[in-house]
Amino acid sequence: MKIDRRNVHAVRAFIREYLDLRKDKDDEAKTVDSIRKGVEFKGANLWILIFAVFMASFGLNVNSTAVIIGAMLISPLMGPIMGVGMSVGLNDFELMKRSLKSFFITTGFCVLTSTIYFLFTPIAEAQSELLARTSPSIYDVFIALMGGLAGIVALSTTEKGNVIPGVAIATALMPPLCTAGYGLASGNLVYFLGAFYLYFINSVFISLATFLGIRILHFKRKEFVDKQREKRVRTYIIIVAVLTMCPAIYLTIDMIKGAFFESAANRFIAEQLSFDNTQVINKKIDHDKKEIRVALIGPEVSDEQLNAVREKMDKYKLKDTKLTVMQGMNNKEMDVSTVRAMIMEDFYKNSEARLKEQSEKIGELEQQLRVFEQYDEITSIIAPEMKALYPSVTSVALSRMLEVQIDSMKIDTIALALLSFDKKPKQQEIDKINEWLKARLRIKNVKLVVE
Repeated sequence: MKIDRRNVHAVRAFIREYLDLRKDKDDEAKTVDSIRKGVEFKGANLWILIFAVFMASFGLNVNSTAVIIGAMLISPLMGPIMGVGMSVGLNDFELMKRSLKSFFITTGFCVLTSTIYFLFTPIAEAQSELLARTSPSIYDVFIALMGGLAGIVALSTTEKGNVIPGVAIATALMPPLCTAGYGLASGNLVYFLGAFYLYFINSVFISLATFLGIRILHFKRKEFVDKQREKRVRTYIIIVAVLTMCPAIYLTIDMIKGAFFESAANRFIAEQLSFDNTQVINKKIDHDKKEIRVALIGPEVSDEQLNAVREKMDKYKLKDTKLTVMQGMNNKEMDVSTVRAMIMEDFYKNSEARLKEQSEKIGELEQQLRVFEQYDEITSIIAPEMKALYPSVTSVALSRMLEVQIDSMKIDTIALALLSFDKKPKQQEIDKINEWLKARLRIKNVKLVVE
Protein backbone atom coordinates (compact mmCIF):
# COMPACT_ATOMS: atom_id res chain seq x y z
CA MET A 1 0.00 0.00 0.00
CA LYS A 2 1.47 3.31 -1.11
CA ILE A 3 1.49 6.05 1.53
CA ASP A 4 0.96 9.63 0.42
CA ARG A 5 3.95 11.70 1.60
CA ARG A 6 1.74 14.74 1.99
CA ASN A 7 -0.28 12.92 4.65
CA VAL A 8 2.89 11.93 6.49
CA HIS A 9 4.11 15.54 6.47
CA ALA A 10 0.70 16.72 7.67
CA VAL A 11 0.77 14.27 10.61
CA ARG A 12 4.31 15.31 11.53
CA ALA A 13 3.35 18.98 11.36
CA PHE A 14 0.34 18.30 13.61
CA ILE A 15 2.53 16.50 16.17
CA ARG A 16 5.11 19.30 16.15
CA GLU A 17 2.40 21.90 16.56
CA TYR A 18 0.34 20.29 19.32
CA LEU A 19 2.27 17.40 20.93
CA ASP A 20 5.90 18.50 20.98
CA LEU A 21 6.91 18.71 24.65
CA ARG A 22 10.14 20.56 23.90
CA LYS A 23 8.18 23.51 22.55
CA ASP A 24 7.40 24.84 26.07
CA LYS A 25 10.50 23.38 27.71
CA ASP A 26 12.04 25.51 30.44
CA ASP A 27 15.77 25.89 31.09
CA GLU A 28 17.09 22.41 32.00
CA ALA A 29 19.32 23.77 34.74
CA LYS A 30 16.35 25.38 36.50
CA THR A 31 14.32 22.16 36.35
CA VAL A 32 17.18 20.01 37.64
CA ASP A 33 17.95 22.54 40.37
CA SER A 34 14.31 22.65 41.56
CA ILE A 35 14.20 18.84 41.86
CA ARG A 36 17.60 18.79 43.63
CA LYS A 37 16.32 21.29 46.21
CA GLY A 38 13.26 19.12 46.85
CA VAL A 39 15.50 16.14 47.64
CA GLU A 40 16.98 17.65 50.81
CA PHE A 41 15.05 16.98 54.03
CA LYS A 42 16.49 19.00 56.88
CA GLY A 43 15.10 21.56 59.29
CA ALA A 44 11.86 23.15 58.07
CA ASN A 45 11.20 20.54 55.37
CA LEU A 46 11.33 17.69 57.87
CA TRP A 47 9.10 19.52 60.38
CA ILE A 48 6.55 20.26 57.62
CA LEU A 49 6.57 16.54 56.79
CA ILE A 50 5.96 15.61 60.45
CA PHE A 51 3.07 18.07 60.72
CA ALA A 52 1.61 16.70 57.47
CA VAL A 53 1.82 13.15 58.90
CA PHE A 54 -0.13 14.22 61.99
CA MET A 55 -2.73 15.92 59.79
CA ALA A 56 -3.14 12.83 57.59
CA SER A 57 -3.36 10.62 60.68
CA PHE A 58 -6.09 12.87 62.12
CA GLY A 59 -7.95 12.67 58.83
CA LEU A 60 -7.69 8.87 58.64
CA ASN A 61 -8.71 8.58 62.29
CA VAL A 62 -11.86 10.71 62.00
CA ASN A 63 -12.56 9.64 58.39
CA SER A 64 -12.23 13.18 56.97
CA THR A 65 -11.35 13.26 53.26
CA ALA A 66 -10.79 17.04 53.32
CA VAL A 67 -8.14 16.80 56.06
CA ILE A 68 -6.35 13.95 54.22
CA ILE A 69 -6.27 15.99 50.99
CA GLY A 70 -4.88 18.98 52.92
CA ALA A 71 -2.10 16.80 54.37
CA MET A 72 -1.20 15.48 50.92
CA LEU A 73 -0.93 19.04 49.59
CA ILE A 74 1.40 20.05 52.44
CA SER A 75 3.56 16.93 52.28
CA PRO A 76 6.91 17.35 50.43
CA LEU A 77 7.35 13.58 49.88
CA MET A 78 7.49 13.88 46.07
CA GLY A 79 10.98 15.46 46.14
CA PRO A 80 13.20 12.43 46.94
CA ILE A 81 11.08 10.09 44.78
CA MET A 82 11.40 12.30 41.69
CA GLY A 83 15.08 12.79 42.60
CA VAL A 84 15.69 9.04 42.28
CA GLY A 85 14.08 8.95 38.83
CA MET A 86 16.02 12.01 37.65
CA SER A 87 19.33 10.63 38.93
CA VAL A 88 18.85 7.49 36.82
CA GLY A 89 17.94 9.59 33.79
CA LEU A 90 20.98 11.88 34.19
CA ASN A 91 23.49 9.18 35.26
CA ASP A 92 24.02 11.17 38.47
CA PHE A 93 25.09 8.67 41.13
CA GLU A 94 25.65 11.33 43.81
CA LEU A 95 22.09 12.58 43.36
CA MET A 96 20.83 9.01 43.58
CA LYS A 97 22.61 8.46 46.91
CA ARG A 98 21.21 11.70 48.33
CA SER A 99 17.71 10.94 47.02
CA LEU A 100 17.66 7.39 48.39
CA LYS A 101 19.00 8.59 51.75
CA SER A 102 16.27 11.25 51.96
CA PHE A 103 13.67 8.73 50.81
CA PHE A 104 14.53 6.27 53.60
CA ILE A 105 14.74 9.05 56.21
CA THR A 106 11.36 10.55 55.25
CA THR A 107 9.71 7.13 55.07
CA GLY A 108 11.05 6.24 58.52
CA PHE A 109 9.93 9.55 60.05
CA CYS A 110 6.45 9.18 58.54
CA VAL A 111 5.92 5.64 59.81
CA LEU A 112 7.37 6.47 63.24
CA THR A 113 5.26 9.63 63.64
CA SER A 114 2.02 7.93 62.59
CA THR A 115 2.78 4.93 64.84
CA ILE A 116 3.24 7.23 67.85
CA TYR A 117 -0.02 9.01 67.03
CA PHE A 118 -2.07 5.82 66.68
CA LEU A 119 -0.60 4.40 69.89
CA PHE A 120 -2.09 7.26 71.90
CA THR A 121 -5.23 8.20 69.93
CA PRO A 122 -8.50 7.48 71.77
CA ILE A 123 -10.20 6.42 68.51
CA ALA A 124 -8.83 2.96 67.75
CA GLU A 125 -11.37 1.77 65.17
CA ALA A 126 -10.24 1.57 61.53
CA GLN A 127 -12.37 3.91 59.38
CA SER A 128 -13.18 3.50 55.66
CA GLU A 129 -10.56 6.06 54.56
CA LEU A 130 -7.89 4.09 56.40
CA LEU A 131 -9.04 0.68 55.15
CA ALA A 132 -8.98 1.97 51.56
CA ARG A 133 -5.16 2.22 51.85
CA THR A 134 -4.57 -1.40 52.89
CA SER A 135 -5.21 -3.19 49.59
CA PRO A 136 -3.51 -1.75 46.48
CA SER A 137 -4.94 -2.45 43.04
CA ILE A 138 -3.59 -2.32 39.50
CA TYR A 139 -5.16 1.11 39.10
CA ASP A 140 -2.75 2.48 41.72
CA VAL A 141 0.13 1.54 39.41
CA PHE A 142 -1.34 3.43 36.46
CA ILE A 143 -2.24 6.42 38.65
CA ALA A 144 1.34 6.63 39.95
CA LEU A 145 2.79 6.29 36.43
CA MET A 146 0.51 8.91 34.88
CA GLY A 147 0.91 11.21 37.88
CA GLY A 148 4.69 10.98 37.72
CA LEU A 149 4.70 11.76 33.98
CA ALA A 150 2.42 14.75 34.55
CA GLY A 151 4.73 15.95 37.35
CA ILE A 152 7.98 15.84 35.39
CA VAL A 153 6.39 17.40 32.30
CA ALA A 154 4.97 20.23 34.43
CA LEU A 155 8.27 20.86 36.21
CA SER A 156 10.20 20.98 32.94
CA THR A 157 7.92 23.54 31.24
CA THR A 158 7.73 27.31 31.62
CA GLU A 159 4.09 27.20 32.75
CA LYS A 160 4.30 25.15 35.96
CA GLY A 161 0.60 25.49 36.85
CA ASN A 162 -0.85 23.57 39.78
CA VAL A 163 0.06 20.09 38.50
CA ILE A 164 2.34 19.05 41.38
CA PRO A 165 -0.36 19.49 44.07
CA GLY A 166 -2.71 17.48 41.86
CA VAL A 167 -0.11 14.73 41.47
CA ALA A 168 0.41 14.68 45.26
CA ILE A 169 -3.34 14.16 45.79
CA ALA A 170 -3.82 11.59 43.02
CA THR A 171 -0.83 9.38 43.87
CA ALA A 172 -1.58 9.52 47.63
CA LEU A 173 1.85 8.90 49.14
CA MET A 174 1.13 10.17 52.64
CA PRO A 175 -2.03 8.17 53.63
CA PRO A 176 -0.48 4.71 52.99
CA LEU A 177 2.45 5.56 55.27
CA CYS A 178 0.06 6.68 58.01
CA THR A 179 -1.94 3.47 57.53
CA ALA A 180 1.32 1.51 57.85
CA GLY A 181 1.87 3.32 61.16
CA TYR A 182 -1.64 2.33 62.24
CA GLY A 183 -0.82 -1.30 61.37
CA LEU A 184 2.27 -1.21 63.58
CA ALA A 185 0.44 0.54 66.43
CA SER A 186 -2.45 -1.93 66.37
CA GLY A 187 -0.25 -4.97 65.76
CA ASN A 188 -1.99 -5.68 62.45
CA LEU A 189 0.74 -6.90 60.12
CA VAL A 190 -1.67 -7.26 57.17
CA TYR A 191 -2.54 -3.54 57.31
CA PHE A 192 1.14 -2.60 57.62
CA LEU A 193 2.30 -4.74 54.68
CA GLY A 194 -0.64 -3.78 52.45
CA ALA A 195 -0.21 -0.04 53.07
CA PHE A 196 3.58 -0.16 52.71
CA TYR A 197 3.18 -2.17 49.52
CA LEU A 198 0.93 0.58 48.12
CA TYR A 199 3.47 3.27 49.12
CA PHE A 200 6.36 1.31 47.59
CA ILE A 201 4.50 0.72 44.31
CA ASN A 202 3.54 4.41 44.05
CA SER A 203 7.12 5.52 44.79
CA VAL A 204 8.73 3.18 42.26
CA PHE A 205 6.37 4.09 39.42
CA ILE A 206 6.61 7.84 40.08
CA SER A 207 10.41 7.42 39.87
CA LEU A 208 10.04 5.40 36.68
CA ALA A 209 7.79 8.08 35.18
CA THR A 210 10.33 10.77 36.11
CA PHE A 211 13.12 8.75 34.44
CA LEU A 212 11.02 8.31 31.28
CA GLY A 213 10.18 12.03 31.23
CA ILE A 214 13.86 12.99 31.56
CA ARG A 215 14.79 10.73 28.65
CA ILE A 216 11.86 11.78 26.45
CA LEU A 217 12.66 15.45 26.99
CA HIS A 218 16.32 14.76 26.15
CA PHE A 219 17.85 16.21 29.29
CA LYS A 220 21.62 16.45 29.09
CA ARG A 221 23.24 13.56 30.95
CA LYS A 222 26.13 13.99 33.32
CA GLU A 223 29.50 13.56 31.59
CA PHE A 224 32.73 12.39 33.20
CA VAL A 225 36.28 13.18 32.19
CA ASP A 226 37.30 9.74 33.38
CA LYS A 227 35.38 7.35 31.13
CA GLN A 228 36.17 4.36 33.34
CA ARG A 229 34.56 6.11 36.28
CA GLU A 230 31.56 7.01 34.11
CA LYS A 231 31.19 3.35 33.21
CA ARG A 232 31.38 2.30 36.88
CA VAL A 233 28.81 4.95 37.91
CA ARG A 234 26.46 3.85 35.16
CA THR A 235 26.83 0.24 36.29
CA TYR A 236 26.05 1.19 39.91
CA ILE A 237 22.99 3.14 38.82
CA ILE A 238 21.72 0.25 36.69
CA ILE A 239 22.25 -2.22 39.56
CA VAL A 240 20.40 -0.02 42.06
CA ALA A 241 17.59 0.67 39.57
CA VAL A 242 17.18 -3.03 38.75
CA LEU A 243 17.23 -4.03 42.44
CA THR A 244 14.53 -1.44 43.11
CA MET A 245 12.42 -2.23 40.08
CA CYS A 246 12.49 -6.04 40.21
CA PRO A 247 10.33 -6.40 43.36
CA ALA A 248 7.96 -3.73 42.06
CA ILE A 249 7.64 -5.45 38.68
CA TYR A 250 7.10 -8.84 40.33
CA LEU A 251 4.46 -7.44 42.68
CA THR A 252 2.77 -5.56 39.83
CA ILE A 253 2.60 -8.69 37.66
CA ASP A 254 1.11 -10.58 40.60
CA MET A 255 -1.37 -7.73 41.09
CA ILE A 256 -2.38 -7.88 37.41
CA LYS A 257 -2.87 -11.64 37.64
CA GLY A 258 -4.98 -11.13 40.75
CA ALA A 259 -7.12 -8.51 39.00
CA PHE A 260 -7.73 -10.84 36.02
CA PHE A 261 -8.50 -13.75 38.36
CA GLU A 262 -11.00 -11.69 40.36
CA SER A 263 -12.70 -10.41 37.20
CA ALA A 264 -13.01 -13.95 35.79
CA ALA A 265 -14.29 -15.26 39.13
CA ASN A 266 -16.95 -12.55 39.39
CA ARG A 267 -18.10 -13.26 35.84
CA PHE A 268 -18.22 -17.01 36.59
CA ILE A 269 -20.30 -16.44 39.74
CA ALA A 270 -22.72 -14.10 37.97
CA GLU A 271 -23.24 -16.38 34.95
CA GLN A 272 -23.01 -19.91 36.36
CA LEU A 273 -24.18 -19.69 39.97
CA SER A 274 -27.56 -18.20 39.16
CA PHE A 275 -30.21 -20.80 40.08
CA ASP A 276 -34.01 -20.50 40.35
CA ASN A 277 -35.08 -19.00 43.72
CA THR A 278 -31.48 -19.20 44.96
CA GLN A 279 -29.36 -16.14 45.62
CA VAL A 280 -25.64 -15.59 46.20
CA ILE A 281 -25.46 -13.74 49.51
CA ASN A 282 -21.71 -13.77 50.06
CA LYS A 283 -18.57 -14.49 48.06
CA LYS A 284 -14.88 -14.58 48.78
CA ILE A 285 -12.29 -14.74 46.01
CA ASP A 286 -8.74 -15.72 47.02
CA HIS A 287 -6.20 -15.43 44.21
CA ASP A 288 -3.26 -16.74 46.28
CA LYS A 289 -5.08 -19.92 47.34
CA LYS A 290 -6.87 -20.23 43.98
CA GLU A 291 -10.19 -20.57 45.75
CA ILE A 292 -13.74 -19.21 45.32
CA ARG A 293 -16.07 -19.45 48.32
CA VAL A 294 -19.76 -18.74 47.74
CA ALA A 295 -22.68 -18.73 50.19
CA LEU A 296 -26.14 -19.46 48.76
CA ILE A 297 -29.58 -18.95 50.28
CA GLY A 298 -32.74 -20.56 48.99
CA PRO A 299 -33.61 -24.10 47.81
CA GLU A 300 -30.56 -26.35 48.04
CA VAL A 301 -28.64 -26.87 44.79
CA SER A 302 -27.86 -30.51 44.08
CA ASP A 303 -24.33 -31.92 43.86
CA GLU A 304 -24.99 -32.84 40.20
CA GLN A 305 -25.73 -29.19 39.38
CA LEU A 306 -22.65 -27.99 41.24
CA ASN A 307 -20.43 -30.56 39.50
CA ALA A 308 -21.79 -29.39 36.15
CA VAL A 309 -20.91 -25.82 37.13
CA ARG A 310 -17.37 -26.84 38.17
CA GLU A 311 -16.79 -28.43 34.77
CA LYS A 312 -17.37 -25.01 33.16
CA MET A 313 -14.62 -23.28 35.18
CA ASP A 314 -12.01 -23.93 32.47
CA LYS A 315 -13.99 -21.72 30.09
CA TYR A 316 -13.39 -18.80 32.49
CA LYS A 317 -9.64 -19.58 32.80
CA LEU A 318 -10.19 -20.79 36.35
CA LYS A 319 -8.46 -24.12 35.94
CA ASP A 320 -7.22 -25.67 39.22
CA THR A 321 -9.42 -23.24 41.16
CA LYS A 322 -11.31 -24.72 44.09
CA LEU A 323 -15.02 -23.86 44.28
CA THR A 324 -16.57 -24.09 47.74
CA VAL A 325 -20.35 -23.63 47.92
CA MET A 326 -22.02 -23.20 51.32
CA GLN A 327 -25.77 -23.78 51.57
CA GLY A 328 -28.36 -23.93 54.31
CA MET A 329 -28.76 -21.87 57.45
CA ASN A 330 -27.39 -24.70 59.63
CA ASN A 331 -24.03 -24.60 57.89
CA LYS A 332 -21.39 -23.66 60.46
CA GLU A 333 -19.40 -21.76 57.87
CA MET A 334 -22.39 -19.63 56.94
CA ASP A 335 -21.99 -16.06 58.18
CA VAL A 336 -25.37 -15.28 59.81
CA SER A 337 -24.58 -11.58 60.04
CA THR A 338 -23.98 -11.51 56.28
CA VAL A 339 -27.30 -13.23 55.67
CA ARG A 340 -29.05 -10.69 57.89
CA ALA A 341 -27.31 -7.82 56.10
CA MET A 342 -28.29 -9.19 52.67
CA ILE A 343 -31.93 -9.65 53.73
CA MET A 344 -32.05 -6.09 55.06
CA GLU A 345 -30.45 -4.82 51.85
CA ASP A 346 -33.01 -6.66 49.71
CA PHE A 347 -35.82 -5.39 51.92
CA TYR A 348 -34.51 -1.84 51.58
CA LYS A 349 -34.17 -2.15 47.79
CA ASN A 350 -37.68 -3.63 47.41
CA SER A 351 -39.15 -0.99 49.72
CA GLU A 352 -37.37 1.73 47.80
CA ALA A 353 -38.69 0.37 44.48
CA ARG A 354 -42.25 0.19 45.82
CA LEU A 355 -42.04 3.69 47.24
CA LYS A 356 -40.79 4.98 43.90
CA GLU A 357 -43.60 3.19 42.06
CA GLN A 358 -46.20 4.56 44.48
CA SER A 359 -44.71 8.05 44.22
CA GLU A 360 -44.99 7.94 40.41
CA LYS A 361 -48.61 6.73 40.65
CA ILE A 362 -49.47 9.50 43.11
CA GLY A 363 -47.86 12.00 40.76
CA GLU A 364 -50.02 10.81 37.84
CA LEU A 365 -53.20 10.99 39.95
CA GLU A 366 -52.29 14.45 41.20
CA GLN A 367 -51.76 15.59 37.61
CA GLN A 368 -55.19 14.25 36.59
CA LEU A 369 -56.77 15.90 39.62
CA ARG A 370 -55.17 19.22 38.69
CA VAL A 371 -56.80 18.98 35.25
CA PHE A 372 -60.27 18.55 36.79
CA GLU A 373 -59.58 21.37 39.25
CA GLN A 374 -58.55 23.59 36.33
CA TYR A 375 -61.93 22.94 34.67
CA ASP A 376 -63.74 23.86 37.91
CA GLU A 377 -61.77 27.10 38.11
CA ILE A 378 -62.19 27.99 34.43
CA THR A 379 -65.95 27.34 34.58
CA SER A 380 -66.34 30.04 37.25
CA ILE A 381 -64.21 32.40 35.12
CA ILE A 382 -65.95 31.70 31.80
CA ALA A 383 -69.54 31.94 33.12
CA PRO A 384 -69.57 35.78 33.51
CA GLU A 385 -67.82 36.21 30.13
CA MET A 386 -70.34 33.99 28.38
CA LYS A 387 -73.29 35.79 30.04
CA ALA A 388 -71.93 39.11 28.73
CA LEU A 389 -71.46 37.76 25.20
CA TYR A 390 -74.58 35.57 25.06
CA PRO A 391 -77.27 36.89 27.43
CA SER A 392 -79.62 33.98 26.68
CA VAL A 393 -77.28 31.50 28.47
CA THR A 394 -78.62 30.66 31.94
CA SER A 395 -76.04 28.03 33.10
CA VAL A 396 -72.71 26.51 32.00
CA ALA A 397 -70.86 23.33 33.03
CA LEU A 398 -67.42 22.23 31.76
CA SER A 399 -65.73 18.85 32.14
CA ARG A 400 -62.87 16.84 30.67
CA MET A 401 -63.84 13.48 29.18
CA LEU A 402 -62.46 10.58 27.14
CA GLU A 403 -64.23 9.81 23.86
CA VAL A 404 -63.85 6.28 22.41
CA GLN A 405 -64.58 5.56 18.74
CA ILE A 406 -66.38 2.20 18.73
CA ASP A 407 -65.21 1.08 15.27
CA SER A 408 -61.52 1.95 15.62
CA MET A 409 -61.34 2.00 19.47
CA LYS A 410 -59.49 5.29 19.10
CA ILE A 411 -59.44 7.27 22.34
CA ASP A 412 -59.41 11.05 22.35
CA THR A 413 -59.60 13.69 25.08
CA ILE A 414 -62.41 16.20 24.67
CA ALA A 415 -63.97 19.05 26.64
CA LEU A 416 -67.71 18.70 27.29
CA ALA A 417 -69.71 21.94 27.65
CA LEU A 418 -73.28 21.72 28.93
CA LEU A 419 -75.21 24.98 28.33
CA SER A 420 -78.76 25.97 29.29
CA PHE A 421 -80.67 28.83 27.59
CA ASP A 422 -83.83 30.70 28.52
CA LYS A 423 -84.91 30.26 24.92
CA LYS A 424 -83.61 27.79 22.36
CA PRO A 425 -80.79 29.35 20.27
CA LYS A 426 -80.42 29.08 16.53
CA GLN A 427 -77.80 26.67 15.08
CA GLN A 428 -75.72 29.61 13.88
CA GLU A 429 -75.47 30.94 17.44
CA ILE A 430 -74.60 27.45 18.78
CA ASP A 431 -71.77 27.13 16.21
CA LYS A 432 -70.52 30.58 17.18
CA ILE A 433 -70.49 29.66 20.90
CA ASN A 434 -68.68 26.41 20.08
CA GLU A 435 -65.90 28.24 18.19
CA TRP A 436 -65.59 30.76 21.00
CA LEU A 437 -65.19 27.95 23.58
CA LYS A 438 -62.47 26.28 21.48
CA ALA A 439 -60.52 29.54 21.31
CA ARG A 440 -61.11 30.37 24.97
CA LEU A 441 -60.22 26.92 26.30
CA ARG A 442 -57.44 26.44 23.71
CA ILE A 443 -58.78 22.95 22.91
CA LYS A 444 -59.50 21.60 19.43
CA ASN A 445 -62.28 19.22 20.48
CA VAL A 446 -65.25 20.72 22.33
CA LYS A 447 -68.57 18.91 22.47
CA LEU A 448 -71.40 21.37 23.09
CA VAL A 449 -74.65 20.07 24.58
CA VAL A 450 -77.58 22.45 24.62
CA GLU A 451 -80.55 22.13 26.96
